[in-house]
Amino acid sequence: MQDVIQIRASAKRNVLTTSLVGIMGLILSILIFAWLPKSFFLAGIFVTSAGIVALLIAWFKFREPIFSIELSHDSICYQHRKGQWYVSWENIQRIDVPRAHRDLQLEDLSLVGIKLKDYRPFLTTTPIRLMIHLLMEQRPLLLLGNKADNASGESFSNDLVEDDKHKLPDGTVLTGIQAMLANRMTKLRQRLGYDLFISVSELDRSEQEFVQLLRECQEFVQNKSK
Repeated sequence: MQDVIQIRASAKRNVLTTSLVGIMGLILSILIFAWLPKSFFLAGIFVTSAGIVALLIAWFKFREPIFSIELSHDSICYQHRKGQWYVSWENIQRIDVPRAHRDLQLEDLSLVGIKLKDYRPFLTTTPIRLMIHLLMEQRPLLLLGNKADNASGESFSNDLVEDDKHKLPDGTVLTGIQAMLANRMTKLRQRLGYDLFISVSELDRSEQEFVQLLRECQEFVQNKSK
């Protein structure tokens, strides 16, 4: 195993190409407004809008870290513009692709799921800004993992609100955002079997291939520590 394996998100690719498309779109719109008849005005507006959207997409891609995930001998590090979270290999109980019921069948999700042994190290080291982002990002997963008897709009709306208190197994009581994320993780574990989720858009390979890589890294670290 390398000292550090760096994973570049697929969503990070083509920043330069997207920027060039946006700039070319704006230049083309200027030419349309300057040289073509007024009957092409709507076309100019459309091209201008497309150019602006392309530049915005490029900007959001540029803001993200170069590498979304780094795998070291100690831990998995997930990197986001709002912060980083770390999970040590020793604190991972299970890694796999989550599955959910769709049309009475179980289907693999485009995610990698990680089940933790202990919430405390994760909750005490993750920045609050990133926790808030995770709470927002994980909302669609609640619908995927929701039971049929809780599928009403009212039940789902209530399901989005997490309690701001959480008691850890050792008796420690968490409050605020930490408690809300702990309760969300508990809820997702009950429904999908995992606490943390990494989207395939954050990876440079398929979710199955990444699961295999994580398992190999964890096995290597465990064998090395024996």
